[in-house]
Amino acid sequence: MIPSRDELLKKAVSKPRWDIIIIGGGATGLGTALDAASRGHTTLLLEARDFGKGTSSKSTKLIHGGVRYLRQGNVKMVMKALRERGRLLKNAPHIVHPLRFVVPCTKWWHKPWYGLGLKLYDLLARHLGIGHTHILNREETLAYLPGINSEGLRGGVAYWDGQFDDTRLLISIAQTAVQNGAVVLNYVEVADLIKEKGTVTGVRAKDMESGLEYAFESKTVINATGIGTDFIRTMDNAQAVPMMQAAQGIHLVVDTSFLSTDTAIMVPDTDDGRVIFGVPWHGKVIIGTTDTPREHISREPVPLDEEVDYLLSHVARYLSKPLGRKDVLSVFAGLRPLVRANKAETKSISRDHTLVVSTSGLVTITGGKWTTYRQMAEDAVNRAEKTAGLLKRPCITRTLPLMDPEAEKDMDSSENNLIHPNLPYFEEHIRRAVTSEWARSVEDVLSRRTRCLFLDAKAAIEAAPKVAFFVGHELGWDEARQKTEVQAFNKVAQIYLVQH
Repeated sequence: MIPSRDELLKKAVSKPRWDIIIIGGGATGLGTALDAASRGHTTLLLEARDFGKGTSSKSTKLIHGGVRYLRQGNVKMVMKALRERGRLLKNAPHIVHPLRFVVPCTKWWHKPWYGLGLKLYDLLARHLGIGHTHILNREETLAYLPGINSEGLRGGVAYWDGQFDDTRLLISIAQTAVQNGAVVLNYVEVADLIKEKGTVTGVRAKDMESGLEYAFESKTVINATGIGTDFIRTMDNAQAVPMMQAAQGIHLVVDTSFLSTDTAIMVPDTDDGRVIFGVPWHGKVIIGTTDTPREHISREPVPLDEEVDYLLSHVARYLSKPLGRKDVLSVFAGLRPLVRANKAETKSISRDHTLVVSTSGLVTITGGKWTTYRQMAEDAVNRAEKTAGLLKRPCITRTLPLMDPEAEKDMDSSENNLIHPNLPYFEEHIRRAVTSEWARSVEDVLSRRTRCLFLDAKAAIEAAPKVAFFVGHELGWDEARQKTEVQAFNKVAQIYLVQH
């Protein structure tokens, strides 16, 4: 039985001191909580908003080594990511699965060039590989990608990588962490660090629901706030030199009539050297991504018109069916937490992670990407053990199976129980999101426990009143609160609608 948020909060308040406190409830933070708790360290994680509210819910939905990093010559990082990809396929097969990709080839040298590079990609995975790269003729390419433009097509190269649902994996990690003894809390914001003789010994935090403030003491504190890394570092030291560079990536979601339902397309030849993917996901196709430097860090990044146009224009070159703004069901934007590298373009900055310890003992883990979250967590806990003088214990997450959030209950999947005819979710999904997955708002449910807002923003807006009723029944909301929640969700949802 998964404990409720109230039960977890009560446990957090009752404990006088923790071994490790983690700030941040995204992939890195929750991964770190799982690693620490599974080693036997008493572990508390605090997230100011909802789990995965930031970057971790807005990925390309791929668990991959990074083909473009191989092209940049970052072989070490690719090998590390491929190793972690293989582990995730074994530890979370209910969420992470293999997916075939095809690179369409329109020039004579494409097939040998991309084929050689992708065969090297296979070799780097070694015994954790998924499948083998093979060269396709024109007819085979069209069979795998029935929506592709056949004009000038010479064939393709097929290879394999991993796909997942980012926030479903996030909830799985969170539940597994709790199963191993961790306390994880959303909507608890760290307001300050507690220090004794210049050393960090805990945090002061505020429950955003009740308004109550708490002091939590610990032997060490880990900053795993992703794009908010510098905010916590400045809390520790007002003169801390900024280390983060935000890069915005957006994705478009369209109907599967534009591309295949079981094979992804990888476009490696764009005007500015980026890689674009078209990935089947939950009965739709995700197209992305962009890489736009952003100085302002927003809790809800807004896609830029030029980013939408960039993706539409590049992908349209490869499609037989015209694709325009009216065809976009949803658009979402996320900010990547990149570690600054002088004035390098963000698309050239390494996605490898960085680990630093301040003079006060604050451990900061940042950078990286979803695929390598587990390795980041292992490195962070190793350093925290050393910094705080904790008993050094072996990491077990390399082979630790993650919980299956879908395995708890059978649900009524009759058509009349759908929350909306255009969305693949039922009433039981909504109730379970609150009772077993710590959802606290309509947006939590429609954005991150289900993926309604990402799949079809208009349908999600239409479903919001029904969802508010179900959530309200579980959390004790009256009609006025339900209306307020719907209004708050609709305000966020407008960002996901593309203007025609």
